[in-house]
Amino acid sequence: MDPLLLVGIFVILFVVFTVLKAVRIVPQARARNVERLGRYHRTLKPGLNFVIPYVDRVYPMIDLREQVVSFRPQPVITEDNLVVEIDTVLYFQVTDPRAAAYEIANYIQAVEQLTVTTLRNVVGSMDLEKTLTSRDTINSQLRGVLDEATGKWGIRVNRVEIKAIDPPKTIKDAMEKQMRAERDKRAAILTAEGQRQSQILTAEGDKQSRILRAEGSRAAAILEAEGQSRAIDQVFQAVHRNDPDPKLLAYQYLQVLPQLAQGQGNTFWVIPSEVTSALTGVSKAFTEALPRSAATREEEAPEHSAADEDAARAAEAAAEAVADAQEAEPKGPRQLTQALQEPSPFPDLDPQPKEAER
Repeated sequence: MDPLLLVGIFVILFVVFTVLKAVRIVPQARARNVERLGRYHRTLKPGLNFVIPYVDRVYPMIDLREQVVSFRPQPVITEDNLVVEIDTVLYFQVTDPRAAAYEIANYIQAVEQLTVTTLRNVVGSMDLEKTLTSRDTINSQLRGVLDEATGKWGIRVNRVEIKAIDPPKTIKDAMEKQMRAERDKRAAILTAEGQRQSQILTAEGDKQSRILRAEGSRAAAILEAEGQSRAIDQVFQAVHRNDPDPKLLAYQYLQVLPQLAQGQGNTFWVIPSEVTSALTGVSKAFTEALPRSAATREEEAPEHSAADEDAARAAEAAAEAVADAQEAEPKGPRQLTQALQEPSPFPDLDPQPKEAER
């Protein structure tokens, strides 16, 4: 083969290779640092870029997007000397490719170690309970410290999140018992409050019902007393208006005597000694002409005759009731109680009671 042809082919390949090395395409949200003769020259922007082959050295691409790094759990001692393991997640972004490449050798490792030391410093000033309930405070303090320290490295820390805080197993058991006791306490308090409220409402209901029943009983008693008062007043006025005499009272007394003998448990009953005289006086009163009262004189004559007939029949019925009561006694010696020592209801007939016969 012709040597000149080989040299020509080699030259062509060298030119093509040189042109390819002079062209650099950088994707979006990426950056590449360029060194010229061992010194930082510039940073390639996204798009088409040209460099001088064999003079400029292009470094690997640096990602400018926000990155998420999850660090392994780190043991941290709290203020009350308890060891807890804290798992953190870091969100950061490279803002200066030159500083990220030349200010620190490995910024990922540097951020991890800085996060661990800062976390131990922050959590070491808190007890366990405050550590478990102050995640926002810990995150804000970590972010402030990391952002300040990583600023010269061309890195911006956007967020630091605590993913998990794991206390020792014995502490977990104690916390579970404490929470269970708190829940039981709250349940007992709520139950007691419910029972108290129920008893209060029941007592108030009983009170209101008793008040209403008492008011109803009082109103009923007042109305009943008013009714009795009106009835007594009307009877009293009717009696005084008709001007009754002792004979009428004797007749009313005789009407009650048959009722005394109608009881099932009555083995004996007392008959005053003046009953015979009373019967004689009543019989005489109905046979004679009775004086008429003012109300009676206003009625017509036929009405007088009907009233006299009713009175005569009533007197006969009373006399027959007394005779039946006397016949109901045994045929042997009959025992009567002594007449009552009270004043006789028939003062006009016989003022002195007679002694009962055996």
